[in-house]
Amino acid sequence: MSIILGVTSSIAAYKSLELVSKLLKRGLDVEVIMSENATNFVTPECFSALTKHKTITKTFDKNIHYEVEHISLAKKAEVFALVPATANVIAKIAHGLADDMLTTTFLAADCPKLVAPAMNTKMYENMITQDNLALLKKYGIEIIEPSVGHLACGDTGKGHLADIDDIEDAILQALCPKPLKGQKIVVTAGPTKEKIDPVRFISNHSSGKMGIALARASKHLGAEVTLLLNRDNDLRLPYGIKVERFDSVNDLFELSLKHFAKADGFLMCAAVSDYRVKHYQDEKIKKEAELHLELEKTRDILSYLGAHKKQQKLCGFAMETSKNDLAYAYEKFKHKNCDLLVLNNLKEEGAGFKGDTNIVTLIDAKGHEKLELALKEELGFVIVKRLMGVE
Repeated sequence: MSIILGVTSSIAAYKSLELVSKLLKRGLDVEVIMSENATNFVTPECFSALTKHKTITKTFDKNIHYEVEHISLAKKAEVFALVPATANVIAKIAHGLADDMLTTTFLAADCPKLVAPAMNTKMYENMITQDNLALLKKYGIEIIEPSVGHLACGDTGKGHLADIDDIEDAILQALCPKPLKGQKIVVTAGPTKEKIDPVRFISNHSSGKMGIALARASKHLGAEVTLLLNRDNDLRLPYGIKVERFDSVNDLFELSLKHFAKADGFLMCAAVSDYRVKHYQDEKIKKEAELHLELEKTRDILSYLGAHKKQQKLCGFAMETSKNDLAYAYEKFKHKNCDLLVLNNLKEEGAGFKGDTNIVTLIDAKGHEKLELALKEELGFVIVKRLMGVE
């Protein structure tokens, strides 16, 4: 897959080297076009050494073989990303100006385009710049919003180039087919917490990694994604998704009800506590020789959703440790009225909590299929596609 990276004259230009490196590690082909002023911040040779392509800086270059270069580059590009984008270049492309190789190729390309602004806060907040960004959005160009940070000029405010991982994720999203465009997917992820007293709680070892992978896959496939995630989860989240946080089972239940009615797909990947203390203690429980806690069952969210679903496709998850895991999973699949159930066994090497890999068995109305060990990031696509019936 071919990507054109446009680099303009911002102090953040050096960060594009890291972006190129990340994209190359993904097996993508990257070619770089720099504005002439950008070469004052990073040399073209730095990009050429990474990409193994000549970095283009001029519209007319005698060392490039004869053809209409900006047209040939535009035709081969599957994504055009402008990182970083200055206020000047944003103004040019918003109004169709093409006075150098970068803006000419950008105008000629009809692939998905992304723009990541980086500039002084006052320049970014200026109404002229905001109007230009609004024009780009109107034309279908995605704006990767800058973050708030300390800027090279010494100011602190919005205008700091977005996180490189987010920019990479946005490019990968742009490359992916969109069979779920227009659909709404909700994913729950991470453990619940049931308070015992002000300092203790009942929970589990879930990291939320599998749920986050499902949210990322759903977004890449074009869906509008809402991720319901445990409150203290600090893992990096996929670019462009909405996140709402929960602590307890009741918190998660209320959030699930809020989003379930309008969802096309609902993936209940959160590790929900089965029990909570019957009587919460307002004060810290003092240490005694023995402590006996009376527990009661928490609300069964998956069963409730299964009993009330209409157009939604519902996916449940089952973690087991028993040799009879498949039988238990089939029972859960039928009892909870799922469209798909994902089983994994904690005792299998490479499966379970906190790791980056998993081994799962997919159960649906047609039967079951056990998948080989794979990265959770890869399994996310398999599970979402299976649930939603897309290729």
